[in-house]
Amino acid sequence: MKKKLRIIISLFFTAILVNPAWATNGDNLIAIGPIARSMGGVGIAQPQDAISAVFANPAAMCFGKYCPGSEFNFSATLFVPKIDAKITNSSGTFQADSEDNIYPIPAIGFSIPASESKRWRFGLAAYGITGLGVDYRGTALDNPSFFPSPPLPAAAPLASGTFTQLQIMKFAPSLAYQVSDKLSLGLAFHVNYGTLDLNDGTSSGFAFGVQPGIIYKPMDNLSLGLTYTSGQEVTHENVSDFDQDGIPDDLDLEAPQQLGFGAAYEFTNAGLTLETNVKWLNWSDAEGYTDFDWDDQWVFAVGAQWEPVSKLKLRVGYNYAENPVNEHNNFSGPTPISVQGKFLPEYYYETFRIIGFPAAAEHHLTAGIGYAITDDIFIDLGFMYAPESTITESGTDLFGQPVTLESNLSEFSIDFGLTVRF
Repeated sequence: MKKKLRIIISLFFTAILVNPAWATNGDNLIAIGPIARSMGGVGIAQPQDAISAVFANPAAMCFGKYCPGSEFNFSATLFVPKIDAKITNSSGTFQADSEDNIYPIPAIGFSIPASESKRWRFGLAAYGITGLGVDYRGTALDNPSFFPSPPLPAAAPLASGTFTQLQIMKFAPSLAYQVSDKLSLGLAFHVNYGTLDLNDGTSSGFAFGVQPGIIYKPMDNLSLGLTYTSGQEVTHENVSDFDQDGIPDDLDLEAPQQLGFGAAYEFTNAGLTLETNVKWLNWSDAEGYTDFDWDDQWVFAVGAQWEPVSKLKLRVGYNYAENPVNEHNNFSGPTPISVQGKFLPEYYYETFRIIGFPAAAEHHLTAGIGYAITDDIFIDLGFMYAPESTITESGTDLFGQPVTLESNLSEFSIDFGLTVRF
């Protein structure tokens, strides 16, 4: 047992040192781990492994397939976004692809009994949950002297937001208590470590929150889950000079409060599990996101797992959430806009929102496969594809001339997971 705990601790440090990046429901991943991700991001009612139980609904730890024993999960996601943008104005069209990268996103977690009766369970997970950004440095969009001086007091760039990088790593120690064979309660404590770079250096900070949850099984084959996650705000100090007064400004960004409900049903004779989830993400009241006019999101997810033969599991899913970034047509470029008390021209406010943070992905198609190597060791693969979505809007630039902004985003990911029960 001590050797296994040393392995777990070392993997936690590995996860801390690897940066997460990119996301799909707003700036959040649809789920953690290859099983939940390949089933469209479901898991509030009946997660299939310990790591997705800690992430989706801590109360579910009491009804996991590994109960009353213990389970450890390691997963890695290779995330491949494809982003491009263009600005069309009186001088022509300026178009570029954001630098292509493959982003590794680690996640580890475990769930173990915490009492002799095994009604209490303890879980712990560390995972990259949030990431968003672009890198247009050295492209046609990265022109720091596009608007000349004079007539401006100083030369001004073609766009703001040509390099942005937001990342959040979450640590979630969790407790769950099985009240009866039909009911369990859970609580996860969240510690977020967030970093933000707007091309003026990285700023980091911590945020804290809680996630209570409940699982109720009105019958053996049916599970109902309900969970809430509190808002979690990080202050990024001296991250950018928004009003160009020579003094770096702070920016508060808050992971929004969330409410989720799920229902799952097992067709035991057919080896089939179906689950559907609905989540509400309150972006419109979250610091930072409300400043950049993000709407609330309703996330709809459905997933299926089928065991056609012993040791083999096949999974499919679908996840949908409308793009939360509002489009502002007919914006007036020179008009000053306030962002947390700092004023910048509306043209740069809009390029930052549309070019710098294009959270446009809406539809997510998922699939996966799992195989039991032994009774206690399992491997899983998952795949996710989000077809291209577009954000576009038009208005005027700093001189009142017509301008159109556009960003396009598509995503693909491969997930790998290893599960050990003990």
